Amino acid sequence: MDIATLIGLVGGFGMIVMAILTSGGSIFTYLDVPSFFMTVVGSYLVLFVNVGMSDALGVFGIMARTMNVPNFGEKTIITKLMSFSDKARREGLLALEEELEDLDDEFMKKGLRLVVDGTDAEVIRTLLDVELSQMQARHASKISIVDAWSKIAPGMGMLGTVTGLIAMMKNLEDKSQIGPNMAVALITTFYGAIMANVVLIPMVGKLKDHDASETKVKEMIIEGVLSIQAGDNPRILALKLLSFLNPVDRKSVEAEILKD
Repeated sequence: MDIATLIGLVGGFGMIVMAILTSGGSIFTYLDVPSFFMTVVGSYLVLFVNVGMSDALGVFGIMARTMNVPNFGEKTIITKLMSFSDKARREGLLALEEELEDLDDEFMKKGLRLVVDGTDAEVIRTLLDVELSQMQARHASKISIVDAWSKIAPGMGMLGTVTGLIAMMKNLEDKSQIGPNMAVALITTFYGAIMANVVLIPMVGKLKDHDASETKVKEMIIEGVLSIQAGDNPRILALKLLSFLNPVDRKSVEAEILKD
């Protein structure tokens, strides 16, 4: 589980609650059923207009991914590519064919299969880049669903504000309706702002970060595959791949795989 996401959500809502209580207010003052339906449920239903039904129904699954810490196994990838490089230099590129069946990473397997088949380096890079760009496009499509909801929610909140104000202005002579209508007017905006700024926009940022991390790993694999085809020394290959890691991870991985 991604503790950072949990801390952010719990902490964000916690600070809002603390601000309400320390200002002398009550939580129940901010609980309003019409405002909830207008902003939360209403914005979700409007999302069906923006995207397809399957995408709208799947948005919660996409959001749930922010609760996971993706592990792309950079160390394992570097170690495997070094092993393949060493074997290719000792026994030739065709010797890698027997290793491919046990390889779990389909992207790496595809690249190495092309190497074994004798495909030109530029063709390999082009094919793998196309697959990488399609992965990024799929990620962007999913992220855009959450991003769309983050834009709809504040708008529905403002719509609820206008609705409450209109009802209040039309019934000024009925003082008993002024309070409830004003509550809808203000709390809908409050709910919309919370949905966008505490939940949805931060989740979009986290999903983009996951996409960037996976893209970096795929780029690392491309460089590794092309280095194997070029016959690079395993240590040279490792130094190339380590450059894709941040300094902290690079130092720990380098100490492990280049210790000999």
